[in-house]
Amino acid sequence: MAASSASWQPKEDGFREICGLLEQQISHNASSADKSQIWQQLQHYSQFPDFNNYLSFILARAEGKSVEIRQAAGLLLKNNLRTAYKSMTPVNQQYIKSELLPCLGAADRHIRSTVGTIISVVVQLGGILGWPELLQALVNCLDSNDVNHMEGAMDALSKICEDIPQVLDSDVPGLSERPIGIILPRLYKFFQSPHASLRKLSLGSVNQYIMLMPAALFVSMDQYLQGLFVLAHDPASEVRKLVCAAFVQLIEVRPSFLEPHLRNIIEYMLQVNKDTDDEVALESCEFWSAYCDAQLPPENLREFLPRLIPVLLSNMVYADDDESIVDAEEDGSLPDRDQDLKPRFHSSRFHGSDNAEDDDDDIVNVWNLRKCSAAALDIISNVFGDDILPTLMPIVQAKLSATDDESWKEREAAVLALGAIAEGCIHGLYPHLSEIVTFLIPLLDDKFPLIRSISCWTLSRFSKFIVQGIGHQKGYEQFDKVLTGLLRRILDPNKRVQEAACSAFATLEEEAAEELAPHLEIILQHLMCAFGKYQRRNLRIVYDAIGTLADAVGRELNQHNYLDILMPPLIAKWQQLSSSDKDIFPLLECFTSIAQALGTGFSQFAEPVFQRCINIIQTQQLAKVDPVSAGVPYDKEFIVCSLDLLSGLAEGLGSGIESLVSHSNLSDLLLQCCTDDASDVRQSAFALLGDLARVCPVHLHPRLSEILDVAAKQLNTPKLKETVSVANNACWAIGELAVKVRQEIAPIVLTVISCLVPILQHAEELNKSLIENSAITLGRLGWVCPELVSPHMEHFMQSWCGALSMIRDDIEKEDAFRGLCAMVKANPSGALGSLVFMCKAIASWHEIRSEDLHNEICQVLHGYKQMLRNGAWDQCMSALEPPVKEKLSKYQV
Repeated sequence: MAASSASWQPKEDGFREICGLLEQQISHNASSADKSQIWQQLQHYSQFPDFNNYLSFILARAEGKSVEIRQAAGLLLKNNLRTAYKSMTPVNQQYIKSELLPCLGAADRHIRSTVGTIISVVVQLGGILGWPELLQALVNCLDSNDVNHMEGAMDALSKICEDIPQVLDSDVPGLSERPIGIILPRLYKFFQSPHASLRKLSLGSVNQYIMLMPAALFVSMDQYLQGLFVLAHDPASEVRKLVCAAFVQLIEVRPSFLEPHLRNIIEYMLQVNKDTDDEVALESCEFWSAYCDAQLPPENLREFLPRLIPVLLSNMVYADDDESIVDAEEDGSLPDRDQDLKPRFHSSRFHGSDNAEDDDDDIVNVWNLRKCSAAALDIISNVFGDDILPTLMPIVQAKLSATDDESWKEREAAVLALGAIAEGCIHGLYPHLSEIVTFLIPLLDDKFPLIRSISCWTLSRFSKFIVQGIGHQKGYEQFDKVLTGLLRRILDPNKRVQEAACSAFATLEEEAAEELAPHLEIILQHLMCAFGKYQRRNLRIVYDAIGTLADAVGRELNQHNYLDILMPPLIAKWQQLSSSDKDIFPLLECFTSIAQALGTGFSQFAEPVFQRCINIIQTQQLAKVDPVSAGVPYDKEFIVCSLDLLSGLAEGLGSGIESLVSHSNLSDLLLQCCTDDASDVRQSAFALLGDLARVCPVHLHPRLSEILDVAAKQLNTPKLKETVSVANNACWAIGELAVKVRQEIAPIVLTVISCLVPILQHAEELNKSLIENSAITLGRLGWVCPELVSPHMEHFMQSWCGALSMIRDDIEKEDAFRGLCAMVKANPSGALGSLVFMCKAIASWHEIRSEDLHNEICQVLHGYKQMLRNGAWDQCMSALEPPVKEKLSKYQV
């Protein structure tokens, strides 16, 4: 191929060869071996600087070739430009751009669409400034009145608006206004086009700007809203769907614009919520949740509830073609296909107060009208509470009383509705809950699997009530029936029911906790039976139920007869799975909970588990640099799960883990993990570091100074907010090490203090747990090295005491206050200016269990009382609120 010249021309043979390859590439007869050879050939051509010129020539001008070949050339061009555009010569860039623009109006729709996609990619890479002719070309096409040109320009514009909307809302030298200002009036004009495709593309493009809200849209909002009202009853369902999407977004971003029109919009949304097109109905159904979240006055919606609630309930009925109905027919003994397995995510271990797990109530993750309607009902019940019951309950009761086979979907929707309002209407339902639960229990044995599965979920939504009743005879019988009913369903032949029952049971376990102890044997028998019969996907949920059970009953599990049921099948599975099989993740998590629950009772199982974790981490660290000799591909999740299980072992076995650690290279591996580039690996590594510091610090000794340096670095990073969980765990681990190695922590004390002080001073911007851990670690460092920390007290006393007063009473808080006392003794004047804050921090204790700490605090307060004469102490006391003064009276001051 020739090098590019001023006006580039393709060579006939190059043109022919490339067309031939593209033809083979799209041919249906080519085998996969052929395809890979063709692909290699095309990769080879990509090395020629003008290969992409050939592709643009074929796309734009190869009139004699089929549309498929020209499209294939365009798609290959698009992919090549993504990687190569910026390094191409300006001449070749210019050639490609000049070929694309005339194709905006191509006769064939597929060509126009491919060109639109490529134009959007070029703008993504080079910006609007890099292509001055583009804007004029687009405007000319939009104004042309030729439908192909208008559609081609709209196609390209809609892709630019979707992928990189901000480029049109930026200043362009030589233009008196931003491009969006030139484009918007033309888009509004297309709202009235006779062509549905132009109405759809133009409205979709404007909608992309609601979030950004450029000035041009802000000032023309009335015109936009009028356009939406005109399109509201468009014959094309795709346009109606976009109208709904616009109202949903506007109410989320700028509800004030809609307020004057709210009654009409709510009325409209109610109508389209019943649209014959499910996608339009789904989009409009999003409006109710968005409205409630927008903090608009609920009263505006109240009068519509008697009409809205029946619509939501009728949309909660399964559609005949819902994939769940097809799935529900599937036999539980059929193995799962790989595509049935949803990706799973392990969340790294976290030390602190606010790492609440997301409760994932949703059983299967396909969003549809039924789920959206149930979610809307849930939110509405939380906003309006019991006021919706007079409208809702008669419909629910009517649906439930239809017992014939034909109306099973109506019954199912009624049970779903009861679950959806379980939180919001709990007060109004409370007097009837016993009846409701009694009614639901037999539905666990219904002949329709989807009624069995939804009854599991709805019962789990009432688990707080069910567990509260255990104290009296009738309530205990009801709890027992729910428990045994869910256990029966865990062994249901149907996969959907198994899944719902296991999830519901896990929710009940969390609520019931130690109340489950008397039932442990029957629970374990059912769970282990399920463990034997489930296919891969649902096995994960059994692991979760076993782990949750261990968390719930703790040491109660530590009995031979229970362990004989629980452990052999888990150990058999543990031995059967290879260390590179992702199915081992949920098993590692499950073992983590069991190790923590059994405590030293886990010792008999610990050695092989510990060794396996070490091996997995070693193999993965090798795979990271050399997957071939490791024999497995690198996947950091194996490391994270193994580190977390080791933490569970350390927490469960306590100092009993010492002999295992002493015969391993764990401290070397751990140091490597603490410096990993993946933040979740570091997060779990520092959690393990803190756990080991507590139980066997002696084995961290050889690498102590390196470990401390790495930990301190996590606190001193400009990206603290992005890696806040890593910093949190590192901070906690430093504190745990400090109280064990005492003076040996001295070399890094000042480095760490210089990082902790700014964290405490910016408390309102960072998460609660990091602030608490920073305050505790600062105190622990002050306790072990008061002579190093106390000279800097006046810089941090105020913000530190503020953070200390937010921490709940526990052993870590005791350590921090020991540090406070030690520093004040070393430098009494350092705290003088912050005495009021210190008194508030001391008053934050409900009760100090440690007598010697109580006495130390007494001494500190009395010391200041003697130091501050001539009324200065009384003046300080008068600045305190009465409850604080009352708390301080315990110390006889």
